[in-house]
Amino acid sequence: MARDIKLGWDVEALNKAYRQGYMAATMGMDKARCPYRGEVVIAAWEAGWDDADQVARDDRDQADDLFSRIA
Repeated sequence: MARDIKLGWDVEALNKAYRQGYMAATMGMDKARCPYRGEVVIAAWEAGWDDADQVARDDRDQADDLFSRIA
């Protein structure tokens, strides 16, 4: 498995951080509450959070557009 000994992270850890960030945003957790330390892992968590937030915004926009077409 690829692992950077100096930084203490590996691909699996980054994937886990991404998934947890995605889940946190889905559940409405504030982005500032990232539980990780270390720039690379924090960036992975925030990327997951940002992706989930974007999906939620896109879903809201589509729902708003649907209702505007009906009215």
